[in-house]
Amino acid sequence: QVQLVESGGGLVQAGGSLRLSCAASGRTFSTYAMAWFRQAPGKEREFVAAINWSGGSTYYADSVKGRSTISRDNAKNTVSLQMSSLKPEDTAVYYCAASQTIGRTLFTGTSFYAYWGQGTQVTVSS
Repeated sequence: QVQLVESGGGLVQAGGSLRLSCAASGRTFSTYAMAWFRQAPGKEREFVAAINWSGGSTYYADSVKGRSTISRDNAKNTVSLQMSSLKPEDTAVYYCAASQTIGRTLFTGTSFYAYWGQGTQVTVSS
């Protein structure tokens, strides 16, 4: 099991940058693939980015590809999402999630992730 806590959200102007962080509990963090999802009011939760257990494999949604970087530090039990060139449509609650796998395969569906953080609000003004 793992507990996840997100931080780093806030208000930023369009074109700006934010770095979201997720702190994980436990000593088995390195056995989980990690991902970021986001959910805007009235919309379904959508995939943003994922990284495998070792950090050697990453995948990004088309909506953030080229302006986002997901990374992890297994020694510190953290995963981060660096976002730049932010757009108003990036406004959402961002969630950190963990999937029980030690392979390289990454998934974009919410059903593949068993553990979720509480979310952190990102608001991008135009």
